[in-house]
Amino acid sequence: MPGATMPKLERSNPLVTVAAAAIGVAVGMILQFGLSSRGMPTLVPPLTLPTSLVLIAGVLLALGLRLRRQVRTRPGAVNPFQAVRLLAAARSAQIVGALLGGFGGGLALSLLGRSVPAPMSAWLPMLLALVGGAILVACAAVTEHLCRVPPGDGPDSGGEEADPGPADQAAYRKP
Repeated sequence: MPGATMPKLERSNPLVTVAAAAIGVAVGMILQFGLSSRGMPTLVPPLTLPTSLVLIAGVLLALGLRLRRQVRTRPGAVNPFQAVRLLAAARSAQIVGALLGGFGGGLALSLLGRSVPAPMSAWLPMLLALVGGAILVACAAVTEHLCRVPPGDGPDSGGEEADPGPADQAAYRKP
């Protein structure tokens, strides 16, 4: 429709990220308690988990910076589908980072209540998973911010969504 304005892009809700982290903590603690109640060894995440989380965070940040540079230098040359895919990846990375970081934190929290302290070789991968998840959440949030349309580049060049006036509303009515 000519003259139609796009809805304003909403930021992802931080409560969703906090809820995902809480779910990750709960799952990690329940799993660790279940393993210890059966007499099995503690679950220690591999070191490739935090490494891959930080690697994904770096790739997202690099793609976000590249997109922002393209928007500033050549505003019309940006592929909107690529920008939307990057935005979706950034939003999903926030949730995944919160889940996996919370999972690592839950694994580590369950070791606090033990009478015999766990060795550092068990603690370190859990804490690194927590830190890797936090890095992914932070980089994904920055990438989401980089995917926003700068003020003045929107359809109405005011940065805010304008309400259609009576003349515009008449154009949307069906005959």
